[in-house]
Amino acid sequence: MNMRIWTSLVVFFSGIFFWGTPAVLGQEEHKGRFIHQLGAEFRPGYVFPTNPFLAGRNATESPIKDSYAAHLKYAFQFSPQSLPDRIWGGAYQGIGIGYYCFGNTRELGNPLSVYLFQGARIATFSSRVSFNYEWNFGVSLGWKPYDWERNSYNVMVGSKMNAYINTNFYVDWVLSARFNLNAGVSLTHFSNGNTWFPNAGLNMIDFKAGLVYHFNREEACLSKALNHTLVPAFPRHVSYDLVAFGAWRRKGYFSDDEFVPSPNAYKVLGLSLAAMYNVSYKFRTGVALDWVYDASANVFVLRDPSTPQGFVKPPFNAQIALGVSGRVEYVMPYFIVGIGLGTNVLHRGGDLRSFYQMLLLKISMTRSTFLHVGYCLKDFQDPNFLMLGVGVRFNNKYPVNK
Repeated sequence: MNMRIWTSLVVFFSGIFFWGTPAVLGQEEHKGRFIHQLGAEFRPGYVFPTNPFLAGRNATESPIKDSYAAHLKYAFQFSPQSLPDRIWGGAYQGIGIGYYCFGNTRELGNPLSVYLFQGARIATFSSRVSFNYEWNFGVSLGWKPYDWERNSYNVMVGSKMNAYINTNFYVDWVLSARFNLNAGVSLTHFSNGNTWFPNAGLNMIDFKAGLVYHFNREEACLSKALNHTLVPAFPRHVSYDLVAFGAWRRKGYFSDDEFVPSPNAYKVLGLSLAAMYNVSYKFRTGVALDWVYDASANVFVLRDPSTPQGFVKPPFNAQIALGVSGRVEYVMPYFIVGIGLGTNVLHRGGDLRSFYQMLLLKISMTRSTFLHVGYCLKDFQDPNFLMLGVGVRFNNKYPVNK
């Protein structure tokens, strides 16, 4: 079930991404609207030894500290001097694949990542040199998961498919109308979002170097890159995002000083209503009410925790909570990236007495509807649950480019 769900998400998100509408500016005439590009990257990296398996407690009895990856990426960006280009400064978005090698194929595998990505300029040094950012979000396939008989040392990865999250910062050089060269640093995280045990995750830092070919960029476009034509005044306003989400999670408990994973998968359901003050084209901030039902909350262990009957669920009202969170969101074409910090204010205690953190991605489907992907942590360190759902935005006053 884990494999089918993740694969469906990749196909669904990719379809929405390529056939959807921009998150802010509505429909435009499509003729000559985009510049298309194809890029290749090489990323050698260092793996942080955050668990015993990576530190050397494995079949090879040596640390897993090096990684090598090759990426192939397609992207498109808005043509120079279009309204989206003037607002977001050369924003581009696309889909990529990456092949990873950690030097331990037998116990880890050589995973293949498939992901959406987006980037833009942070600062401009000249008409041909800039400092940029980019994020990647997707899934990785081909891991060798933990198996108590055949792969018992790997207490890090519990599933063949895991989430892939990456942020990178780089310097971009325009070599010609067709080619760009870039180099920078990259931070990567792999995990399964607490949907399966074990879930220690893998974190790494990379150096990236790449070459990008632009299919239809003309020499005239390069001279327009620094033309900061004024954009229409932004109508500051308050909008409201209503989100419904669901997921499943795994959980473990300590019994007689031994950690025992529950054999059950527990469902999570939630609703969130956020009032967001839209400060500018790029930023929103606000507060939200977060209601959640977590079927794993306050479950307690009886005599034999190795069986499903050993884990007993409390009453429904001991597994629901209402929280209040502060939100900050960064708005881009097609995507909104956000963070949230909150605390449960109405609950029955136990597992629900928590300070929680959220990393959110909203993928635009229409002007006022979006897909919602989120990951919730507890106390900045404990994996909580995924947040997979849909949302509706009310009182959206972003201008439409006609």
